[in-house]
Amino acid sequence: LAENLSDEQQRHVRENLSESELVIFDILTRPAPTMSVQEQDQVKRVARELLARIQETLVLEWRQRVVTRARVQLKIQQVLDTELPAAYDKALFSAKCQAIFAHICEKYVA
Repeated sequence: LAENLSDEQQRHVRENLSESELVIFDILTRPAPTMSVQEQDQVKRVARELLARIQETLVLEWRQRVVTRARVQLKIQQVLDTELPAAYDKALFSAKCQAIFAHICEKYVA
């Protein structure tokens, strides 16, 4: 089975993340910061938690509703603020929040 999977699919399996979770993990870890294995595991948990919490918030045409967009942004900030390891400084934290919100806006159309 592993021979038939692409490198990215193998990575998805190896990291024990869904494809959606892997995208969030990549946003949070590429190109920075450099982290220990324990911190990477923590970021994997953050990716899972974040997607679960965001999906609770998404409703039909959520991108057109200012209040719902604000809720999604706030949820991203709250989860990342409480769950990310200390390797993220303020500027990097802000950049990662914006990148995840942009990804959610692009990929999660309801």
